[in-house]
Amino acid sequence: MIVSSIWNWDVAIDAMPAMLGGMWNTFLITISAFIVALIVGLILTMLRRIPFKPLALLFYGLTEFIRMTPPLAQLLFVYYAWPQIPVVGVALPSFVAGTFTLGIHYSTYLSEIYRSGIEGVEKGQWEASKALNFSRFDTWRKVILPQAIPPVIPQLGNYLIVMFKETPLLIAIQFNEMLREAYLVGSATYSYVEVFTIAGLLFLVLSYPSSLLIRYLEKRMNNRYARKAKKVERKGVTT
Repeated sequence: MIVSSIWNWDVAIDAMPAMLGGMWNTFLITISAFIVALIVGLILTMLRRIPFKPLALLFYGLTEFIRMTPPLAQLLFVYYAWPQIPVVGVALPSFVAGTFTLGIHYSTYLSEIYRSGIEGVEKGQWEASKALNFSRFDTWRKVILPQAIPPVIPQLGNYLIVMFKETPLLIAIQFNEMLREAYLVGSATYSYVEVFTIAGLLFLVLSYPSSLLIRYLEKRMNNRYARKAKKVERKGVTT
């Protein structure tokens, strides 16, 4: 009786189309922002390693500034303040503003992950590439990145989940992601229990499979490196 007084199935069923639409929008913007973060993060990592130190320091400072300021403040600036700047100011749709802001913000975190992977590559690989007259571009493409990126794939995947859980910030720019749809339906029906419960369950539906996939990748990578370590150990014994 108590349950029926706080849970209205009619409201829950009627809210589902809007909630599923919000779920789809949330999924799309998370994937779009993650692709931006993957690409920009790698570019930032490479720019921070250029031989010209002043420029490398400039990109380092830019990365730290973006990483140390709240994503909500950046989101509000891009959506509301940037259009008011003369000459360069452009009004962006909420989807583009959200993708751009979340992507750039998390690219700074991904650049640190890329950096750890690159530093894990033996220094001799750089020297060997130089001895073989590889260009800097070919050194990155053929030698360094193929060795640096596979070990950090699980860490990169963790940030996909973090970004997904940050999408409710987009309420601030009126993007119709899942939580905003829940709020709008709740405001119209005054039945907040149903819509926010459904929103929580839909977040779980999307994030839990991703979490399982990341655990699988971590396990697979750990097994791969364990096999490599044993192989090296056997070679050491035989020599």
